[in-house]
Amino acid sequence: MRELGLVLLCLLRISRKGVQSNSWSVHVPSDVTGELGKMVILPCTFTHPYKAFDRALTAIWRIKEPYNGTIVFKCVSQSSSELCKTAISYKNKYKLLGNPRHKDLSIRIDNLTWSDSDRYFCRVELAGDIHDKYESRSGIKLHLIAAPRIINITVSSNRDHTFQARCTAEGEPAPALTWTGPPYPNLTSTTSTGHRVTKELRYLSHDGKYTCTAVNSHGRAEGAVYFYRFKASGSSFPMILVLVPLGVKVLVLLAVLSCTVFSREGPSSTPSSLARPQLPDCTYENFDR
Repeated sequence: MRELGLVLLCLLRISRKGVQSNSWSVHVPSDVTGELGKMVILPCTFTHPYKAFDRALTAIWRIKEPYNGTIVFKCVSQSSSELCKTAISYKNKYKLLGNPRHKDLSIRIDNLTWSDSDRYFCRVELAGDIHDKYESRSGIKLHLIAAPRIINITVSSNRDHTFQARCTAEGEPAPALTWTGPPYPNLTSTTSTGHRVTKELRYLSHDGKYTCTAVNSHGRAEGAVYFYRFKASGSSFPMILVLVPLGVKVLVLLAVLSCTVFSREGPSSTPSSLARPQLPDCTYENFDR
């Protein structure tokens, strides 16, 4: 009699699971790599214990941590005949690629920025029993790569009337920076923060073109400045001219002409005893990248 009861119990369990197949699971890669400024796809597929499911379904993507992380994407499908309608898409850059009804939650992230480098977690919720929810626990780590890009290159002066050139570039991995140009003392300093690097060339003493080159495993970039020191007519003070390669000859000509005209005009016919002599403003600074 006891054996008969066990057989009936087993048959009852089998009949109750007649609409079920696999158990819950989520499948994601541990890492995905994307390129800065482009798009990337985060794959996520899952299984659930139902052979057929026609109730409401919700797909969710979070960042930073599972269960409580910030939601960056969410869509809802009310029935198997309805597409998953987007309810949340942070900055409108997250797009659903997969079909949740076909157990695919994959998304695309457009126009990648540095802040997109994070850990992502996909989650599916089936309307009904509270246990019909499942989320990846380990998540996907999104890594970014980027070819070097020079974001700033300048020449500036110090209080002791010395000059230095400064070049800042970014990339991933962080690029190596080198200065080339006229002979100069080997006095440089480098600072880095994450994917950004700055290299300073101190005590500029020779006129000419100074080029900053940034290199990493994904490419290279160059930026340059022209540094010139000259004396305005009638003045014993050196003037500094820093130019970009584009249009250098035109800018030099305009600068020299403006300084010459200014010096020929001389002082005002009614000078004030409190007035101080002023030097012609002939300083130009910019960069090429």
